[in-house]
Amino acid sequence: MTWRLLLVAWLMTGWAAGALAQGASVGTPGEISVATDIRLGIHADRTRVVIDLSHKVEHKVFALADPYRIIIDLPEIDWRVPNANRSRGVISALRFGPLQPGVSRVVVDLAKPGKVVSAFVLPPDEGKSYRLVVDVAPVDRAQFMAALTPPPPDPAPPAAARAAVPSVRATPPTLAPPTTPGRKPERARRKVVVIDPGHGGVDPGAIGPSGVMEKDLTLAAARDFKRKLEATRRYDVYLTRDDDMFIRLRDRIAVARAKNADLFISLHADTISSRNIRGLSVYTLSEKASDKEAADLAEKENKADLIAGIDLTAENPEVTNILIDLAQRETMNESARFAGHLVGELRGVSKTLPNAHRFAGFAVLKAPDVPSILLEMGFLSNREDERQLTDPAHRARMGDALVQAVERYFRQVERADRN
Repeated sequence: MTWRLLLVAWLMTGWAAGALAQGASVGTPGEISVATDIRLGIHADRTRVVIDLSHKVEHKVFALADPYRIIIDLPEIDWRVPNANRSRGVISALRFGPLQPGVSRVVVDLAKPGKVVSAFVLPPDEGKSYRLVVDVAPVDRAQFMAALTPPPPDPAPPAAARAAVPSVRATPPTLAPPTTPGRKPERARRKVVVIDPGHGGVDPGAIGPSGVMEKDLTLAAARDFKRKLEATRRYDVYLTRDDDMFIRLRDRIAVARAKNADLFISLHADTISSRNIRGLSVYTLSEKASDKEAADLAEKENKADLIAGIDLTAENPEVTNILIDLAQRETMNESARFAGHLVGELRGVSKTLPNAHRFAGFAVLKAPDVPSILLEMGFLSNREDERQLTDPAHRARMGDALVQAVERYFRQVERADRN
């Protein structure tokens, strides 16, 4: 079987499995519960997680190894919790947010192996709200691994939430006739551009000094860029997500292939230890990174599914290697060509890093037949970059530059098609 057929078969299997997972919802009927705080405390040898909620909720708790994590799945929650770094006892960090329509998730990172010894909901008393309490006690690795049970199936959203999901998430990819990437003369109609707002939901991405989250900035920029491209009336533009929802890396790629995309643009904003470094950069796929910083960034971004508490241990190594390691040479060339246009246009509106076109092994860029780039719009660790990225006028200028780059790229493709 060819690599293309293997990839499509794997993607179709994933879509089918999702469609069949009708009975695993952790949601409960009625009003959505509001979470107003998350606290950590120490009780004897246990580290306690307490989530304040307006309503009683059902919950499922399980552990994942390598890295050590405790996962708490909940019905849809209205998160009104201040963003803050939370670490105490055996807990090194935690994240929370939507996982998919109708389902929320809390991911508790452990500094060392830990076992959930109790998980319960306390009723309101003395002016307090409902409280979901999860106690974690330290154990050694052998005890942690011995206590592991297979995680429950990925939770399926309630029927009402499933019906509300845009069709872009539910359209199975189809196998198109082989074509040269970026050159599709059989489609005289508008070119298709898929924009991917990085991170989302339980995965906030980078967080700036003011508390702004990467997932919010990438979504705002994606909506801006979509409107500007559509205003030309020459492109059909789709977003991999149009709300605060977590999307797996492989599903972002699947959206691009399902829409038979001519171009895939993934949006991000990085952080770095040095707060003085600022400027944007554009990445394209390469098995060999252009520099150590590019390699480190790709490694961090490729862990998005782990950050969201996804269990990757059951993935078939053969198809995983196809997804993660395979890219056509011609697609990579087309991606690099568009990246060159984009860097040239963006230099006129924003500061860029030296050697602004860089290369690394980003999983989200590895659709083998869709030219793809990853735009790091700046560093949220730098206050000036953060200020610009939160400024709608600056994002509008970036959007104008992106439109010009897209126009230049497709004019070049059309000239090549005529020759």
